[in-house]
Order: sequence, then C-alpha cells, then structure tokens
Amino acid sequence: MKLQANPVSLIVTLIVLVPVLSAAPVFAQDPVVGVPNPESLFTDKNPKLNANKQVAFRIMRDLLQCNHWDEADKWLTPEYIQHNPNVTSGRDAVVKFFGSRPKTPTCDKLQTRIVAVLADGDLVLVATPREYKDPKDPSKSYTSTWFDMWRIENGKAGEHWDSAMKQ
Repeated sequence: MKLQANPVSLIVTLIVLVPVLSAAPVFAQDPVVGVPNPESLFTDKNPKLNANKQVAFRIMRDLLQCNHWDEADKWLTPEYIQHNPNVTSGRDAVVKFFGSRPKTPTCDKLQTRIVAVLADGDLVLVATPREYKDPKDPSKSYTSTWFDMWRIENGKAGEHWDSAMKQ
C-alpha cells in the first residue's frame, strides 16, 4: 500500500507549525519567580534541618537584607570560609565587605524573593531569582537563578558558596 500526502492537510500542517516553530525562541524562557511566602521555606519537620534553615534565614534577612552586620557574630563563625571570588574569607573580612551599607530601620519580614530552600545534613541552599541585562540587547532583561549555600556548624555558618563571577 502506497501512502500519498494529502496536499490540503500538508498545507494546514505547515500553516500551523511554521508560526509555532518560528516563535519558539521568543517563548524559550519562563521567568524565574519567588514564592508568595518566602519565610515558610525556612522551616523543616526535622529539628536539625529546621535549625540550620533558621541560620540561613537570619543571614538572608538580618545580614543581607537589613544590613545588621554588627550582629554577624550571631550567625557567622570567625573562620567563615568564603568561596565568592570577590570576598575574602573570615567573618571580619565579610563584615568589612558588606558592612558599609546602611541599616534597614525595620527588619521584621523577609522581602527577598525566594524560589527554594533545601537542607541536607549541615548544608542549606537558598535559590533566588536574579535579573540580568540581555547581552544581545541591553534594553531587555531576563531572569536566572542565583544560589547561596552555607555549611552550618554549631548554629552558625562556617562556609559559603554562591554563583558569583569575579568582578
């Protein structure tokens, strides 16, 4: 049995597929967004993981958002190891790097958009949306995912990783 293409169905298929396929790059990315209640992600039924997530929460809210770097000793070890290529290791060096930013007067709620918070053992990873300028068209922007990960030891962060590039 020989199959023959029906010219009408072929034309209809092309009319439908060509615009869809040519528009695919325009719709290639869904934007990265945070959850409505980011603080809810910093809890866990496991008491150890919950405690570790709470350290990451306080770093995100109290230090990074509200700039209360005078309280860094509550959440970072003195030997804090920093894997960001732009910041030197050690709590004092991190405080010096971030500490000149003005304090936020009220700091009762996390405003940072959060995608996910994952805890495994002594590691806590926080994923956040980031917006970047499109290198092909600087008048446009796109979103991607930034991450911060901390190793928690004795109720404080002892080590940090993120996706920063050298500047």
